[in-house]
Amino acid sequence: MGNNRSNVPRFDVNIAFLLFLFFCVSCIGIYSAQSSGQYNENFLVKQIIWYIVSGGIAFGVMFLDSDQLQKLSWYAYAFGVFLLLILFVAPNTSFTPVRNGAQSWFIFPGLGSIQPSEFVKVFLVVALSNVVTKHNEKYRIRGFREDFLLLLKMGLTLALPLGLVLSQPDLGTSLVLLAIFVGLVFVSGISWKLIAPAFSVLAVFGGTVLSLVMYAPDFLEKYLGVNPYQLTRIYAWLDPRSYSGEGAYHLLQSLMAIGSGMVEGKGISGEGVYIPEGHTDFIFAIIAEDFGFIGGSVVISLFFVLIYYLIKLGLETKEAFNSYLCVGVISMVTFHVFQNIGMTIQVLPITGIPLPFISYGGSSLMGNMLAMGLMLGVSYHHKRYMFSSNG
Repeated sequence: MGNNRSNVPRFDVNIAFLLFLFFCVSCIGIYSAQSSGQYNENFLVKQIIWYIVSGGIAFGVMFLDSDQLQKLSWYAYAFGVFLLLILFVAPNTSFTPVRNGAQSWFIFPGLGSIQPSEFVKVFLVVALSNVVTKHNEKYRIRGFREDFLLLLKMGLTLALPLGLVLSQPDLGTSLVLLAIFVGLVFVSGISWKLIAPAFSVLAVFGGTVLSLVMYAPDFLEKYLGVNPYQLTRIYAWLDPRSYSGEGAYHLLQSLMAIGSGMVEGKGISGEGVYIPEGHTDFIFAIIAEDFGFIGGSVVISLFFVLIYYLIKLGLETKEAFNSYLCVGVISMVTFHVFQNIGMTIQVLPITGIPLPFISYGGSSLMGNMLAMGLMLGVSYHHKRYMFSSNG
């Protein structure tokens, strides 16, 4: 028998079902966080609205094929950089306020706040995927010169948004942008003879900065403009008991909440450990307290299933651009999950990165759902044939 060669687009119910499960977990976690009485707003209702809006964004993006995305990539990238530039030059006003030492938001009366860097992450994924695809199509035979040129192109694409986000300052989002860059560099085809020295230099630089943090913080503050509160976060991570009244308060409360949940959790009672802003960055601690080790394991397992499915999707797609999109989104989501959960259990320092799809926040949710829209599009436009068989 032959193959029926009619292409059959198909909505990916697997991704949609996983997103529905994340929606359920998010609603339960936010409801529990706000039931403690520390908030006057109904964040649960707002999160449901954000999910509806974000779902519409994901559904709309799904219909864009790879050719259309490549054509739009630089427009989206330029738009994201433009928004970051506005924040860079804007004064401290009610429209562009400084919050917790960072100027990262636009405030729209009646609508809430929008954080452009959440969208810039996804725009960077698309732009870097386009850069790698076009370069590899142009240079079929690769040498050191071609690999170095690609690395330079990717570095320049990263540099502008990274510099603007760092200037806000927003270290957490900057690390996400770097994670996306690193993930795509590894699969871009660049020789390890070039990658290894480049990342060795970065490792030495990182080690030097860490040494300065520990032994010469005055140098970082005076000559590199590092904010003292960022250094406090590092010290609080390494020795939270000594900084219980400063940067370690959230961490200590998080550890207490997660530990008190034990295996099965306390249930949603509204009488748990007090965690400021528990509905956002520390929502995993809320879930682990209420549902224990079992509940925390379920959340982590959902992310593993999502990442596994996106890896499978990236390997199955026949277009290089779509594979790079998958790698970029996987890098973004994976880093978010490891960083967010890691900071709640003191494995990693606190950086203010939300837990994808679960933490409350319109910008974060829309940015992540925009990324899922790209993944739905990769699956939707992937060629499938009815009644396909070999023989």
